[in-house]
Amino acid sequence: MKFRVDRDVLADAVAWAARSLPVRPSVPVLAGLLIDASDEGLVLSTFDYETSARATLKAEVSDEGRALVSGRLLADICRSLPNKPVEMVLDGARVSLTCGSARFSLQTMPVDDYPTLPEMPAATGTVQSDHFAHAVAQAVTAAGRDDMLPVLTGVRIEIEGSSISLLATDRFRLSHRELGWDPRTPDESMAALVPAKVLGDTAKSLTAGSEVTVALAASGTGEGIIGFEGAAPGGVRRTTTRLLDGEFPKVRSLFPHEHQTIAKVDKAALIESVKRVALVAERNTAVQLAFSDGVLTLDAGSGDEAQASESIEATIDGEDITTGFNPQFLLDGLGAIDQPVVELAFTQASKPVVISGSVEGDAEASPFRYLLMPRRLLS
Repeated sequence: MKFRVDRDVLADAVAWAARSLPVRPSVPVLAGLLIDASDEGLVLSTFDYETSARATLKAEVSDEGRALVSGRLLADICRSLPNKPVEMVLDGARVSLTCGSARFSLQTMPVDDYPTLPEMPAATGTVQSDHFAHAVAQAVTAAGRDDMLPVLTGVRIEIEGSSISLLATDRFRLSHRELGWDPRTPDESMAALVPAKVLGDTAKSLTAGSEVTVALAASGTGEGIIGFEGAAPGGVRRTTTRLLDGEFPKVRSLFPHEHQTIAKVDKAALIESVKRVALVAERNTAVQLAFSDGVLTLDAGSGDEAQASESIEATIDGEDITTGFNPQFLLDGLGAIDQPVVELAFTQASKPVVISGSVEGDAEASPFRYLLMPRRLLS
């Protein structure tokens, strides 16, 4: 194996492929990055039996061959190289890397022990890469992080014709994001539960091209796998991940159809106010929100402890209401909203609030909704 490649293209592709490598692999070869050089260029691959990454890039290949080296080490080396072409040569059990006057020699791992990467399922459709990345970033806000409840660490993707819904919940909050896309089959109807971390990292990393191809296996070979593919500098990137097992809770019914109180507040002012008032809130205690007479009053702290209070303007339609929320969960939801004015819709103080961007005109609706459970207020 011998090839020559642009330093920036190689460093970017290696960093992308190595990003999902396990910190403590079950077997040593799973910490490796597979380099496959052929007449068609380079293919860099990683796989941990759950998630695979495959980056193709152009290179001047003198001798075909394959080598498996430490992925994280190669990523660190490539990141530090001078801005000159990189040459890599396989010599026995070692790979030599030369860039300008910098030279490295890397020990290889047995290629024959490396698992075969899964095949991409047939393409289900395409979506604008920047829209998809932004929608996923909003949806993963509410995803759980407790590995003891694996179903809640995922994002449920629901495909209905030309629309995709993204849903996530950790039991205390719920996110719902809608976006359009171009399905291969107009009446397509599918659903999948995708690990939130993998989905978030993948969507964010595939924005170099204009589109992302989504490939979801409905049945047969490859069942339980979803794949994503997009253009990248110097080539194409493709990743697959196993779907999560288990039944995602039926959460759509939690969004109420009617509301007793709807308040509209400047988002930036509310975020800053919550941050200030929350400084005195004890861990796991709520920040109180009281809506009355065109004013939102925020309070935190109680008794002999430090206390804080602040008021900001609000447009309130409906009955006065006083409730409280986990301040960080509230800030997470507010930060995921695009619009400068947020709408908080209540049924009653003990029920969840639905937070969304305020969009003018009845014909439009905010594509992102964030439902947050209230917290008990300290007396």
